[in-house]
Amino acid sequence: PAVEHWSHKGLNNRAENSHLPLRKRERTMQGFRSAGSLQRFMSIFSALRTLFVTPHHKRSALATHIHRTRAIAHWKAVTGAIA
Repeated sequence: PAVEHWSHKGLNNRAENSHLPLRKRERTMQGFRSAGSLQRFMSIFSALRTLFVTPHHKRSALATHIHRTRAIAHWKAVTGAIA
């Protein structure tokens, strides 16, 4: 009588929730033929992402614009692209 019963489909489903990291990893690997090719892509992509994505503490539009302008200039200097 005084016990609250929850009947929602996914509540307290520890077995399914424990698989979430595995499912996230599988979703990331879709489109790659092997784990090695995924690793090679991610090693390069993570370095580029840290260059171009604005840090969380810089939120204004001007700070974002300055950060991206510097990142593009740095990228062009590294790759030898003509400005």
